[in-house]
Amino acid sequence: MESIPLIKSPISAELDDFKKLFDSCFSSSNLLLNNVIAHIRQRNGKMMRPILVLLAAKLHGEVCPATLHAAVALELLHTASLVHDDVVDESSERRGQLSVNAIFNNKVAVLTGDHLLSTALVEVGLTRNHAIIDVVSNLGQDLAEGELLQLSNVSNSEFSEAVYFDVIRKKTAVLFAACTKAGALSVGADDEKAEYARLFGEYIGLCFQIKDDIFDYYENKEIGKPTGNDMLEGKLTLPALYVLNSVRDEQVHDIAIKVKNGTASADEIARLIEFVKQHGGIEYATKVMHDFKEKALSLLTAIADSDVKTALACYLDYVVERDK
Repeated sequence: MESIPLIKSPISAELDDFKKLFDSCFSSSNLLLNNVIAHIRQRNGKMMRPILVLLAAKLHGEVCPATLHAAVALELLHTASLVHDDVVDESSERRGQLSVNAIFNNKVAVLTGDHLLSTALVEVGLTRNHAIIDVVSNLGQDLAEGELLQLSNVSNSEFSEAVYFDVIRKKTAVLFAACTKAGALSVGADDEKAEYARLFGEYIGLCFQIKDDIFDYYENKEIGKPTGNDMLEGKLTLPALYVLNSVRDEQVHDIAIKVKNGTASADEIARLIEFVKQHGGIEYATKVMHDFKEKALSLLTAIADSDVKTALACYLDYVVERDK
């Protein structure tokens, strides 16, 4: 996508420094661990979260060692959470690639996730910045609470948007918020600027998750999960919640309950997906996503124009417009 080079351009040198530091974290004498890590790193992707740390730092100062260690810690913690999530969800794929638990087993996946998490704690300690350590520590708690909240919501017969947003704030948005806040803190931003940075990241994360939830209504092999995968896992996301609360149809309502109970058939899930599409669920979720995007952009209005500001606006565009 054309926007990626534009997003990276203000921090190209700093991103190289990040990659060197990140690579240095993966040396181990354990052959099994090295094999698992090599598999995980095949899907390294675009490093969008570390990029966000670096951009947030450069918006308020110059990237320094504390910035790089914070970015590495957050990327490691994120990777650990994905490895653990695949075990919890009994998922065999992650973004089109076989998951660690599918290739190895649950024990190896959990222990690898633990190792990554421990390495993240070592890295955040090297920032020598208690405020950043607090950000990363709280993030670990929030991610776990988000997973538990999602699990407890499966048995809830209500179709609550409020609960949905609680879940995605703790499961997804907190990670982006931690990236922007840690980046700002690493260069000495004051409390007010750090809070604006955190809020900007939270809005990005909300946009990111809503976009992911919209993807689940369309078949796309590149995304690495089939249409309706969320429903197969008992999850009703924003498009469905809106329609279920705005359109009365007892049969569809009953299917939604069965989705939450894990008893819906493939045909019933397909019917619910089509019903959501026909009654404006995708359009509603898209509008909510764009509303969060505008809130994020409004936080940039008081900041002087620069290539970093342009890159952050472009980052938002990428999150909202991406096709996978």
